[in-house]
Amino acid sequence: MQDKMAVIGAGSWGTALAELVASNGIKVEMFAFEEDLVRDINEKNENTVFLPGQKLSENISAKTFDQLKTLDTDRVIWVVPTQFSRRVATEYKDAFTGRKVLIATKGIEVDTGDLIVHVLRDCFDAEFSILSGPSFAKEVAAKKPTAVSIASPNENDAKWWQKALSADFFRAYYIDDVAGVEVGGAIKNVIAIATGIADGLGFGYNARAALITRGLAEIARLGVAVGGKPETFMGLSGMGDLVLTCTGDLSRNRTVGLKIAEGMTLEEITGSMKMVAEGVYTTMAAKKLAERLGVDTPIINEVFAILYLEKKPYDSVATLMGRPLKSEKLEG
Repeated sequence: MQDKMAVIGAGSWGTALAELVASNGIKVEMFAFEEDLVRDINEKNENTVFLPGQKLSENISAKTFDQLKTLDTDRVIWVVPTQFSRRVATEYKDAFTGRKVLIATKGIEVDTGDLIVHVLRDCFDAEFSILSGPSFAKEVAAKKPTAVSIASPNENDAKWWQKALSADFFRAYYIDDVAGVEVGGAIKNVIAIATGIADGLGFGYNARAALITRGLAEIARLGVAVGGKPETFMGLSGMGDLVLTCTGDLSRNRTVGLKIAEGMTLEEITGSMKMVAEGVYTTMAAKKLAERLGVDTPIINEVFAILYLEKKPYDSVATLMGRPLKSEKLEG
């Protein structure tokens, strides 16, 4: 096991992963956009913006993105938000080329409909693995137990990351289904917006359970269409992450849905949030991807209509409940 690693992106999730790695005795260099944030991490051992109140390990230091030319480890964890990833990957491609990169970002690029691994592959050559599963940053940083999936086409690579990240509060399983893990991690955020809307309108537990279950069917249909395996969506990066994001009070995407139900506009919601709710962008990207692949995604379509076409949530409920009756299966 090497003694140094880099985390690219210093939001709450990047900080939590840095703390996880540091707890295993590995020195971590975090790279951030904000100079003030870099100074606070180095001088106060705290991410005062995105994870305030959490004391960070002495094994963690921070630098700005402009210092990526000094990157001197071949192991990199990528936590840059999806819609900014291509820009960062293109600008600093020389620093990342030839590394082993664990992608911990979840989402689909709006402009292209590409999953994040394809975005990065367009920009530089590296060996990519994917991390996903039920893992709120605040709870991981607080060392509360959970389990996740690590996907890679190279089993040895997946096992290396599995060993590096696993701790007595964090258990990682390896899997070879990169496409399935990526789709599960991305689309669950859209379904979480839908369940937040339903919860905010007071529809109750029955509606929440139905949305999660039928949302999982849409995730699986899309995932299989891009080459994923059906069984992946029953695992941690599928059902596990979906349940967490749709029910947990720490979910930014569920919060977006709750605020939509309160009558707030999308502009008001995004302007009030310090951190990115990926589902807002992924909704648009997922709709484009589904249309391109000819996949039926009624819940995703209705979330898109509510967010971007100003459709009233009650009208979306009527649309979903009034669809033609059919059998319950993956294809329908």
